Amino acid sequence: MIQDFLNTNNFNAIQLLLVTIGYLMPIPLAYIAFQLWHHYRTERFIMGIKWVLLEIQVPRDVIKSPAAMELIFTNAFYHQSKKGFWEQFIIGAPWMWFSLEMVSVDGRVHFYVRTPSRIRDLVETQIYAQYPQAKVIEVDDYAFNIPQYKKDGDWNIWGCEFNKKKEDFLPIRTYKNFGDDMKTGIKEEFKIDPITPTIEFLGSLPKGQQMWIQIIVRQNIKMYHSHHTGKHVDFYDAANEFMDKILAPYTRGLKDDSDAGRFGKMTAIPKQLEPVIKAVTDHLGLIHFDTGIRVMTLSDKRLCTEEQFNNLRRSARLIFRQYSQPFSNEFNRINATQFDAPWSDPTGLALDKVKKRMLDFYRLRTFFHPPLQNSIKYPAIFSIFFPSHKPEIIVLSTEELATIFHFPGMVSETPSFKRIESKIAKPPSNLPI
Repeated sequence: MIQDFLNTNNFNAIQLLLVTIGYLMPIPLAYIAFQLWHHYRTERFIMGIKWVLLEIQVPRDVIKSPAAMELIFTNAFYHQSKKGFWEQFIIGAPWMWFSLEMVSVDGRVHFYVRTPSRIRDLVETQIYAQYPQAKVIEVDDYAFNIPQYKKDGDWNIWGCEFNKKKEDFLPIRTYKNFGDDMKTGIKEEFKIDPITPTIEFLGSLPKGQQMWIQIIVRQNIKMYHSHHTGKHVDFYDAANEFMDKILAPYTRGLKDDSDAGRFGKMTAIPKQLEPVIKAVTDHLGLIHFDTGIRVMTLSDKRLCTEEQFNNLRRSARLIFRQYSQPFSNEFNRINATQFDAPWSDPTGLALDKVKKRMLDFYRLRTFFHPPLQNSIKYPAIFSIFFPSHKPEIIVLSTEELATIFHFPGMVSETPSFKRIESKIAKPPSNLPI
């Protein structure tokens, strides 16, 4: 029948192809238009959010373990919700995110939390609940005290982002992996706090140098491609599929003689995989956050030499090295504002563009909703002229987050780390209960 139709209308293969494309073209065009509309509505909604930057002045006598910070993440930052089609695609409401920041300005170390203003009271009360002697104050955004980057300007700038070197399901080394050292009740002089190397380094910066560490979090909604079903699955299903995959060579079927036609499975986990399986299963029982990590180093050319700046940025690449766990996972540097080969930036224009964008993304705390042109990872050949540096989202548990962001106890004696006397810091009486 088709052949008779083609002979009657005198269609050739090229004409038929063009007709087919013409009929099918509205489908991808409609999809692209829908995605553009969704992106537009989301950006409009985000522009209407009011933000506040809170500085947490840490009390002198912090004797709690990072487990206290886990409660803050769970109670203040985990806003689990499901968004319907109207709310997500028509209104454009995104899942709310927060920014946890550790900053060194001329060697003075600060802790910040950036939150939507409507959730400010909740964040403050949860911090005071775990650290009653802390002091939380609203401050101006330090990130705007630095002018926009110019190649011939007064400031050197370098930045990068971090992801996990292996799958999200494999945890980094957390404070619990350091044994009983971080338990509450252990004397401060005997504790080994994994965040201490970071605080000490931040406190060692000389005048004219700054280092900003930004950890952006929201509830876990990241999806993964399932190789079993071909569909998208959530973090927990993907983790179970991952464990099934690595245990497949050590699993065999067993026939149940008491029930004809019934089979079971037996897995003999080899000793070298036991720590991996235990690490994954332990972390499946925790709350998880989609996370983006960004680090920036800045140096005033009028006060610091080029060599000092290069030493600073080289050190910044190792700022999370203490959290490496060889059999499980570690942080890996990506999207650095540098090009290692001359042919990577033949025009010399891409580097300036990347540095300006890194500073803008940090100031706006942009990670989960980047501009449209930065939402796509371009092929390597196009990256020469259009470096996208698409942010990469990872998943961290509350335990992992509390490890890399918590208030250090007296085990950290960094002179430039500002603390307050416990007796003068009390929660405001007008906070909601």
